Amino acid sequence: MLEMIMDFWQNTGFVHIIWQQWLMMAIACLLIYLAIKKEYEPLLLLPIAFGMLLANLPLGGLMVGPTTVNGQLQPGGLLYYLCQGVKLGIYPPLIFLGIGAMTDFGPLLANPRSLLLGAAAQLGIFIALLGALLLGMDPKAAASVGIIGGADGPTAIFLTSRLKPELLGPIAIAAYSYMALIPIIQPPIMKLLTTEEERRVVMEQLRPVTKTEKILFPIVVTIIGALIVPSAATLLGTLMFGNLLREAGVVERLAKTSQNELINIITIFLGLSVGATADAQVFLSGQTLKIIVLGLVAFTFSTVGGVLFGKLMYRFSGGKVNPLIGAAGVSAVPMAARVVQKVGAEARPGNFLLMHAMGPNVAGVIGSAVAAGVLLSRLQ
Repeated sequence: MLEMIMDFWQNTGFVHIIWQQWLMMAIACLLIYLAIKKEYEPLLLLPIAFGMLLANLPLGGLMVGPTTVNGQLQPGGLLYYLCQGVKLGIYPPLIFLGIGAMTDFGPLLANPRSLLLGAAAQLGIFIALLGALLLGMDPKAAASVGIIGGADGPTAIFLTSRLKPELLGPIAIAAYSYMALIPIIQPPIMKLLTTEEERRVVMEQLRPVTKTEKILFPIVVTIIGALIVPSAATLLGTLMFGNLLREAGVVERLAKTSQNELINIITIFLGLSVGATADAQVFLSGQTLKIIVLGLVAFTFSTVGGVLFGKLMYRFSGGKVNPLIGAAGVSAVPMAARVVQKVGAEARPGNFLLMHAMGPNVAGVIGSAVAAGVLLSRLQ
């Protein structure tokens, strides 16, 4: 009996677990706490954290691929198969399809200059890329780190899975963590770069956008965008297809499925898969610390780029553009726009900037996809 007990004990995870795995599980539990208690991007942070927890449990075999034992094929673990959707670049475009179906590009069409703000807010991508190169990272790793500045989790996952898949865990977790911390990171930067007078600017009401414009927009953007940057066709095409489903008005079932069931299922699979890549041996390294620091640099400079270009538009418009809306040029929809609304309302109670901020916010989604396409075309 004692021998059986000892044999059972030797086959438990308690014997084989190492301190790095304990630490990763502690980090996973912290992320679960932040997702539930603080509501920091819970839709993705919760499955990512739980995937991290599962991947660091020893002997579970959840990430083990298929093997042959005595001539018989043994299937791999559940997370191994789910992760194929990330490695093959399937999940991020499907997430973009759902985002497109949920997004109203009307504010962007009503104020096309918002595209410039969305482009300016990609500054952090290239600043962080240069910083990563200076720290000795190879170009593919540097590009994967830089894309964090786009504040777009699916884009960061898509690009990293193509260029540097071994860094997928740290980069995805850094990207979503900073997205979740937008209400903390952005306001001090916005206030530092703008004056009280600029923050108090009340913008004119946006013009109505016709249904024809909304239908033509995704078609035109897909054609022009894919011709200019062919590598961006996957993300840009699925984003615009989802939006066309929304605006066409004749496929309501497909639009609702894209907005709800599809994106919810893919979010679960994507989150678990990303968390599962955060293996202790890979995650706990000096390179991960570099990624976290450079990710913050990328995110900070993206906000700076958007706000500074907003100030430029404020000058050229004769004070009619509130420069705060430039901060929404990062593609975290709609959280960045809500932060702009909050900071603007603090300066002038009753000032409604949300719809004006949604223009650069959705432009940032397009901008990050194009930036990822450019990097992919140069480095893949």
